[in-house]
Amino acid sequence: MAKSVVVTAKQLRINTSGILKRVQRMGSVTVTLRGKPVAKLTALKAREPMRVEDHPAFGMWADREDMNDVHDWLKRIRTSRHLR
Repeated sequence: MAKSVVVTAKQLRINTSGILKRVQRMGSVTVTLRGKPVAKLTALKAREPMRVEDHPAFGMWADREDMNDVHDWLKRIRTSRHLR
């Protein structure tokens, strides 16, 4: 079960669409008024979390030959240019 996020009534008034998107992502949001919880918004249908493999950037450097050895690549990029 997703954890609940707490927002103030003012935040809900100012950023309603952003809060509703958060409800879809997280599952529920608790609304507070003067520091006390007064309402809980829950999604009618929770959105499935995106799998890492489905992200557009996943594997974007898979065909780069210079990154086959991660340790060597990091060592090269961390070396000052004048020492290369």
